[in-house]
Amino acid sequence: MTIIQAIVLGVVQGLTELLPISSSAHLYLIPWVFNWTNSVDFNTAFEAFDVALHAGTLLAIVLFFFKDWLKLIVRRIQTSC
Repeated sequence: MTIIQAIVLGVVQGLTELLPISSSAHLYLIPWVFNWTNSVDFNTAFEAFDVALHAGTLLAIVLFFFKDWLKLIVRRIQTSC
């Protein structure tokens, strides 16, 4: 997988993850459209890269909403006491 391919897939993941559509499907369609699936190097790295993209998205969402979740948890603890 080249750096350009990784950037393209990362941008697609970032743009489609929070939309109510399957970002995983886009990650399979983009390589097919650009005919990257014929490359052995691409196919070898793709599945691990796909998992890394989703893990990165999860980390970004957790970090972005962390303060909000803390406020909700503290509020819940205060109202239950």
